[in-house]
Amino acid sequence: MYDWDRKIDWSKQLYFEEVEVGSEVSPVSIPIDLQQLVMEAGANRDFSSIHHDRDLAQASGAPDAFASTSFVLGMFERTLREWMGLKGSIRKLGPFRMTLFMSVGDVVTFKATVKDKHKEDGKGIIDLDILAETPKGQTVKGTASVILPTKE
Repeated sequence: MYDWDRKIDWSKQLYFEEVEVGSEVSPVSIPIDLQQLVMEAGANRDFSSIHHDRDLAQASGAPDAFASTSFVLGMFERTLREWMGLKGSIRKLGPFRMTLFMSVGDVVTFKATVKDKHKEDGKGIIDLDILAETPKGQTVKGTASVILPTKE
């Protein structure tokens, strides 16, 4: 079973005071398959064939059909949302850089590490380094910022 299939306990809430700089967010791993890519393309109305047609993707230099930017954003959002809980909010996701294809057959792991924490206008701000990797190497590197509730 991959993390994709795990049950999420939405009753858990992370607070600003509980976060330490350098701590890691629980990673989320997902196997990339063609069905997921087709469903994501339909949901986001991104019908670029390179994301769901093996032959066209390979003709463009990719090893197979591959995940789109929207798919990557969605998986980072899921990773951060599970970690912070429902009372947190994503302030900013990105910029990030994609360096390797996330292709059909790859298992991609989405991760984040707390880079900094501070308060701004009474809000608990957490800055993170985000990355995604497959057994082939790092596929995405970037940053994110979230707002967590405080106990004060």
